[in-house]
Amino acid sequence: MKIAIVVAMQKELDLLLPHISEIVKSEKGRFIVYHGQMAGCEIIAMQSGIGKVNSALALQCMLNDFAPDLVINTGVAGGTGRAGILDVVVGSRVAYHDVWCGPETVPGQASGCPQFFEPPCGLLDIPALDPAGGVIHGLIASGDIFVASSEETERIRGLYPDVAAVDMESASMAQTCWLSGVPFVSVRVVSDTPGAADNLSQYENFWTDAPMRTFSVLMPLVEQISQQWKK
Repeated sequence: MKIAIVVAMQKELDLLLPHISEIVKSEKGRFIVYHGQMAGCEIIAMQSGIGKVNSALALQCMLNDFAPDLVINTGVAGGTGRAGILDVVVGSRVAYHDVWCGPETVPGQASGCPQFFEPPCGLLDIPALDPAGGVIHGLIASGDIFVASSEETERIRGLYPDVAAVDMESASMAQTCWLSGVPFVSVRVVSDTPGAADNLSQYENFWTDAPMRTFSVLMPLVEQISQQWKK
């Protein structure tokens, strides 16, 4: 099985690459692709850059050149109250929090697309993503802003009362995969709590205090996907 793993930042990529063996590195335009093996699967890994446009362009490049069976977007996210620092959130639904395309659409809905993007049937039932193991299933909301204030968090909660985490790439990747007919799931680790007095220090300290938690579910997830879930 061929799985694409896309992260936004170099810090995230640095945590991911040690888990991939037999890496072959190649350049695809402005992007660098790492092709190797993990837990019995063929892995294509890439750093997309931060934000919706960067992530969509990088992912489309990967889809065109490698035709993966599944895309996993992983990395960090901000918590919104349902999830605390170091909690793992899997996007049972993914949506935009900064999109409105006018009449005949609702806030958060890209034109011609569903309001919510969902993982493929059965994927959330994999043991590595079991809520009993501490993984939170919930809505991940994306937008082109680093959410750092309680006001921004409340605005997003106004759109989605059940939002579990916020980031800057999941929805654009989910839309790209939806348009291309490729299964997608976002698995994020909460690095900070937007609106907290020490929000930015939480985010900075996360990378030195507990970096391995970021990808603690990734190895068993990939292994179990290869064994239990088929496209």
